[in-house]
Amino acid sequence: MPDTPLASVPPPGCRVFITGGAQGIGRAMADAFAARGARIAILDAAAMPDAPAAWIIHQGSVADPVAVEGVVAEMEQKWGGIDVAIANAGLSANRPTLGITPDAWRQVLDVNLTGVFLTAQAAARRMVPARAGVILATTSIYADRGGAERAAYAATKGGVANLVRALACEWGASNVRVNGISPGYADTALTRALIADGRIDPVAIIGRTPMRRLGRTQEAAAVACFLASPAAAFINGAILPVDGGWGANTGP
Repeated sequence: MPDTPLASVPPPGCRVFITGGAQGIGRAMADAFAARGARIAILDAAAMPDAPAAWIIHQGSVADPVAVEGVVAEMEQKWGGIDVAIANAGLSANRPTLGITPDAWRQVLDVNLTGVFLTAQAAARRMVPARAGVILATTSIYADRGGAERAAYAATKGGVANLVRALACEWGASNVRVNGISPGYADTALTRALIADGRIDPVAIIGRTPMRRLGRTQEAAAVACFLASPAAAFINGAILPVDGGWGANTGP
């Protein structure tokens, strides 16, 4: 007899923790999981006055282990545990390398890399003993390539990608899967601000992207829901690009 098809959406009532969930891709992920019946907890430096009343909302830094642990502890207290952790918070930090101060470098490192580590660690403290769980991290198209004025960003995102692989190897035997999502340039408030400041060229980006457009936040969110679903039960240690073919294009 054929195997029963595996569902490509997370189960209803799934308990999901998302960092950087106040806006952009993180908010799209929160909305997508919620639409599929998940319970949502958010940690973000920004306030979320429009968040649904049922969501757990904490305002704070992902670089603060007390703040990260506080969200997961409240999920345990209210919902009995955590099923999915998405380390999404990050800083763009597009600036000339000669102008990066040590404090600015440390800030990017703290948010983009240490924040992922702390989120994964707090979640895995519960998931590994329970022998169940999914941890996702938002990496970047710059995780495995360079770019001018992206030294801090590319260094941290490369670190996130290899952290994903290392944790997948360590926790896979405990049935805790760790994967990365690598979005291309998406139509977000941050991207629009970088365009307005002249830091990125939308014509060049779209010209390099085989699908000839910016990404939509809902597209990365849909991939996150898939990776958290039973259909992705044997995907572990992967970095899945959601970039319209940007990374596949090595042409001019």
